[in-house]
Amino acid sequence: MAVLVPTPPDGALSLPTAIRRMAPYWLTVSLRTWRGSVVSAFLSPVFYVLAMGVLLGGFIDGGPAQLEGAPDYLAFIVPGLVAGHAMQTAVGDTSWPVFSNFKWNRVYDSMIATPITVRQVAAAHLFFVWVRVTVICAIFDLVVAPFGVFATWWSPFAALGAQSLTGLVFATLMYGYACRISSDAAFGVVFRVGVFPLFLFSGAFFPIANLGAVGERVAQVTPLWHGVNLSRMASLDTVDVSTAVVNLVVLLALAGLGSWWAVSGLERRLSS
Repeated sequence: MAVLVPTPPDGALSLPTAIRRMAPYWLTVSLRTWRGSVVSAFLSPVFYVLAMGVLLGGFIDGGPAQLEGAPDYLAFIVPGLVAGHAMQTAVGDTSWPVFSNFKWNRVYDSMIATPITVRQVAAAHLFFVWVRVTVICAIFDLVVAPFGVFATWWSPFAALGAQSLTGLVFATLMYGYACRISSDAAFGVVFRVGVFPLFLFSGAFFPIANLGAVGERVAQVTPLWHGVNLSRMASLDTVDVSTAVVNLVVLLALAGLGSWWAVSGLERRLSS
């Protein structure tokens, strides 16, 4: 019996086919721009780990009881720093690059002039941002692995999953925001009152218990804390199942909500 495969409406391509069609463009963009981001994406974080974890960490006298199970400050800071870097990279890749694609260079307009739909354009762009964030985090984890920051053989892989998911959450949320603003000046506000405070006060550099009872509760409702906490538990092999499930559910829920926010934002933007 013949199996009928439904075709997308209006001659639109399927999502996997659309992603393959757009892959050469995003690969070309990456190859042409990687030199401009190699310092911020790779070298600066490594130097930051060495400065904060190795040099400054040598002056910090703390053990597992004070550092959430980490044997030293280097092992404590690396999982949080990589998760925070995933957030920063994702936000950076979905702010001005997204805004320019419909405001200045009109790349999105040329894409939807083909059988590729608006939803597929958004999904493909987010997919390639997610891949880039994952690759950057993987390289970061590979560089710091010789320093003994991972407790087991599976820790780097589990931590990478948490870091990658954290990047996806912030990529979708920022993508949707970029589609809804009228001026790129709004990005400066996000970085000043959102990204930088989250990076500093979501447990990447010190236990959030140091913020006091109220500050700790506030930190625990932020998306980055869930990513940092999940990344750290995986790295140190100190996984508390109930807490890890909460962290994972929150991140997955935010990624789903952010995906809707991103797609609906681009649809509204390109239809206006």
